[in-house]
Amino acid sequence: MVYMAIKDMHAPDLVPLPRQPDGVPWPTQTWSEAPLPEGVNRAAFEALLTQGFSDPDTLGATHAFLAIQGGQLVAEHYDDAHDAESTHHSWSMAKSMTHALIGFALAEGAVDLHAPIPVPEWSGPDDPRAEITLEQLVRMVSGLQFVEEYADAGISHTIELLFGAGKDDVAHYAADKPLEHAPGAFWLYSSGTTNIICRALATALELDQAGFEAYMRTRLLDPIGMRSAMPKFDSAGTFLGSSFCFCTARDFAKFGLLYLRGGVWDGEQILPQGWADHARTPTSVVPPEEPMGYGAHWWLNMAGPGSFSANGYNGQYIVLVPQKDLILVRHGVSEDYKDNVRDWLAAVAECF
Repeated sequence: MVYMAIKDMHAPDLVPLPRQPDGVPWPTQTWSEAPLPEGVNRAAFEALLTQGFSDPDTLGATHAFLAIQGGQLVAEHYDDAHDAESTHHSWSMAKSMTHALIGFALAEGAVDLHAPIPVPEWSGPDDPRAEITLEQLVRMVSGLQFVEEYADAGISHTIELLFGAGKDDVAHYAADKPLEHAPGAFWLYSSGTTNIICRALATALELDQAGFEAYMRTRLLDPIGMRSAMPKFDSAGTFLGSSFCFCTARDFAKFGLLYLRGGVWDGEQILPQGWADHARTPTSVVPPEEPMGYGAHWWLNMAGPGSFSANGYNGQYIVLVPQKDLILVRHGVSEDYKDNVRDWLAAVAECF
């Protein structure tokens, strides 16, 4: 019944997700490599790749770039300081990994997507926050106050959450914020809400920090071969699912492939059936001025309609383009150039 509920919630017009081509091995151990496919605009692709690693005034610093098409690694480049064994900061790509963890807990019956989520800070009599559901949190429509700024411009709840007053107990810091809007009525991107979710998952699954990390590895990381993954926790034992899971570029690409394949990996349904569609189903109240759409802890349409992506604030991206069976992974330091990097990735996708 849980799987049916997940399967039925996605929009009917989603682009179908491609299956792994026959004869292409799954990259649990290592990626199968192939040359750039026929039909790729090689001149444009090579020019963009050169720009990506040599134009810091437009794109910042690029550390790693991967392209996977048809389940095979067809392009891989690093700067002089990084290689295939280097681990990279996830920043908010960890939010998309948190989405996977929600799916596991939901399929086990530990949480209810559409019921109010138990949060200690909201347990007082007549607290309006007690009506906030897990689905509203995962779609960033909780209504909770949060200033998602990454520079100290007078107020930044994100900086306080991760490095200041909230860093020892990130879930409490975020959950203690007041409501500014009715739950479900207003979209506001918030790292705080992800950490509320992570604590709630651990509580529902009755797991301490060690148990939660083991759960992550058993359910998500180990089955798809993400051996480099290093999730981080705060002093209260909460997974910092908003921001902190280090991986190699190749392992981030494996996570992308899991979602591009609809949660299937080597013949096994790793994610609950339909959960990848939940990630890419649009959240209706995202304002029209937002340049990208938003699903459920995944961004939408960065590389054209139907694409979806895990985005990190400083230039980290896992971009999935189902129509082309394409994954692009990019890491770097590009906080001041992220719009340019997104345009650059969209242009790269156009080459395929």
